[in-house]
Amino acid sequence: MNGKQYPLEQVAIIKQKRLDEAEKILIEKRELLVKERQKLLRIEEERDLVKHHKDEKLQQLRHELDTGTSSLKMQQMRLYLKEVEEKLKVKELKVKEQEKQVLSAEKAVEAAREEMLKKRLSVEKMDIHKEEWKKQKKKEDLQISVAEEDELGTTIHRRRKTRE
Repeated sequence: MNGKQYPLEQVAIIKQKRLDEAEKILIEKRELLVKERQKLLRIEEERDLVKHHKDEKLQQLRHELDTGTSSLKMQQMRLYLKEVEEKLKVKELKVKEQEKQVLSAEKAVEAAREEMLKKRLSVEKMDIHKEEWKKQKKKEDLQISVAEEDELGTTIHRRRKTRE
């Protein structure tokens, strides 16, 4: 190949670096998504505990209503139940916010994946081009070599003819 280097080698290196960076970003986005999903699970568990506590207190209030109790105790129980309901609403809002964060992280993963696929395709195209260039270069080098051999053969043949 006459020692010639692929003329687009620097472009190929840059494209490979971009692919590596896109793969790294995709890994980071996936890790972030996992963390956001774990956080969502934790927040849902907290919400479920509050919900369960509310259900218990509601049953306790019904039981007290059935058995009969003082109006002061009933009022205290209702106030406490309202506090628990407010706490549940706050937990529900946190769950909804975290669901948005998870959705956002999923979109970021998908965007990073698409970007990485574009970069990979670009690198693959460059690799194909490089292979085609190598084949073409080899073909050209072979033609040059054949031409040189023909010229050498012709020169040798002329010398022999002139000696005779």
